[in-house]
Amino acid sequence: MPSSTDVREYDVIVVGGGMAGVCAALASARHGARTALVQDRPVLGGNSSSEIRMHVCGADCSGGRPNTRETGIMEELRLENAARNPQRCAEMWDLILWEACEAEPSLDLFLNCQIVEVESSAGGLPASGEAGRSGRITRLRGLQVSTEGWLDFAAALVIDCTGDGRIGYLAGAEYRTGREAKSEYDEPWAPEEADDWALGSSLLFTARDFGEPMPFERPPWAHLFRTDADLPHRPHGASEYGYWWIEWGGHLDTIADNEAIRNELLKYLFGVWDHIKNRGDHGAENHALTWFGWVPGKRESRRLLGDYVLRQQDCTEARRFEDTVAYGGWPVDIHAYGGLENPDPPARFGHLEDVYAIPFRMLYSRNVENLLMAGRDASATHMAHGSTRVMATCAVMGQAAGTAAALCAQHGCLPRDLTDSHITELQLALIRDDCYLPGLSLTDPDDLAPAATITASSQASPELGPENLVNGIDRPLGDAPNAWEAAADQEGHAWVCFQWPEPVEIAEVRLTFDTCLAKVVTLTHETGFNARIVPGVPDECVAAYVVAGVRSGSPAWGPVEGEMWETLAQARGNHQRHRVHRLKPIRTHRLRLLIRKTRAGKPARVYGARILGTRG
Repeated sequence: MPSSTDVREYDVIVVGGGMAGVCAALASARHGARTALVQDRPVLGGNSSSEIRMHVCGADCSGGRPNTRETGIMEELRLENAARNPQRCAEMWDLILWEACEAEPSLDLFLNCQIVEVESSAGGLPASGEAGRSGRITRLRGLQVSTEGWLDFAAALVIDCTGDGRIGYLAGAEYRTGREAKSEYDEPWAPEEADDWALGSSLLFTARDFGEPMPFERPPWAHLFRTDADLPHRPHGASEYGYWWIEWGGHLDTIADNEAIRNELLKYLFGVWDHIKNRGDHGAENHALTWFGWVPGKRESRRLLGDYVLRQQDCTEARRFEDTVAYGGWPVDIHAYGGLENPDPPARFGHLEDVYAIPFRMLYSRNVENLLMAGRDASATHMAHGSTRVMATCAVMGQAAGTAAALCAQHGCLPRDLTDSHITELQLALIRDDCYLPGLSLTDPDDLAPAATITASSQASPELGPENLVNGIDRPLGDAPNAWEAAADQEGHAWVCFQWPEPVEIAEVRLTFDTCLAKVVTLTHETGFNARIVPGVPDECVAAYVVAGVRSGSPAWGPVEGEMWETLAQARGNHQRHRVHRLKPIRTHRLRLLIRKTRAGKPARVYGARILGTRG
């Protein structure tokens, strides 16, 4: 193998650029860690990218469970897409993800780079992996095919977001594939005996109505579906977006046999399209394919094992953990084994009554001490993986892992040490970054807002008072709105004011606005979802606002529109839920948020205000 003269050294290396990897890398870099993101494809986004085009699903079940949509970095990216890509161009989503990574000064992005070798302090583990050996990753070697260059990387922390668990495998991390027996974790829905079955892969397509007949001839190598009876339990018609149930390959090795799986899926895809076009009346006479995938959307392969293995009961019983760092809520979604070869319904959904917590212990390897993981390869049984595998859940796992890695770099410790000594610090960092941690109530020692007297220009009802801004819950839960909402006639003049008995020094203001977590904000072309998709920024989002303060030494009080107010931060054309304003520290006794403009005449509504002082 050619030698590399330079080793690129980082605090954190993230391998894999799907939604888990993007969120992990952004979180790590934003928390001050020098970070590399290494992706083996030319674009970011994984299964949501223009190469595969799967919509991002999560705990809200695409709108079926209100107010459970994932926030944090995932929501930031979704809202950016909603604002700039209402036409839902798949390549624009690629661009938004690329721009987000390129904009971070502490993050270096390496596309088209495949990690092919991992060295470990356990003795230079071979490329085939040697599961069960303890060790620490010391170096990664990658081949960037676009430049024909070998790239060497070193870091104190490595996050495997490859989906296939490739880095963990090469480093000798313990892992599982296939289905566990029911007896192993007492999972009611697991099979009696363990086996090698996995969820299959899919190819999607897009199509369009051209307004005139568009003939299609089935390729001779494609499968033939003569009647609707050949596609049992699989509704189909003149779709503008393909079908997730065009699935196959779970009985094979979804890594080693990936090329064969892709070839067979092409036969199924064109056979299904031939059936829609030519085998009965499906309303598709004027439709033609505009795109179809060549990269299989993979659901399952290796699952790296951590100090905790999430199991079916954790999902179905909505369990909480002391080390909660993320959550899920998608059903335990187990597909028909064999895919289109199986005449049974294509999926069995074990619906969940509530979201469940994801513990930090399932996001780091049990035997490779500086390896974290997030996404499809996180530590879960096959049954729990049926829920955790969806991309929005992978994204919040990624943000948790990236934040944890940055804290490890800061403290000079290993991931397991965070569980023992710094878990509250990790949880506070995630909550500050607009992540929801179910069942967790923490007091932020740096937040000055709860100690202030809070007043408002008005409130829409007794339940929507300004005191909700400091209750630590930044979304509706049950019957509790957890928001301040101004009266409807306050447009352009609604304000909330924080006043302290003695001056305080403020360095940062974090605001959380309403982006209607009850609606679907995602990237998809599927007709069946369009009625629930927000075709732009939600009307509820505050569009323009001003943060102002009265500098210490000014008179103690004054008119709302007086000269003594000093503008500290402002925004126009806002389309984000979570806004962070880092200020030149100011000593003040009074701070005010003035809502200048709302969208579509909606009343001003704010979920949270964290006012952070300078940290010693």
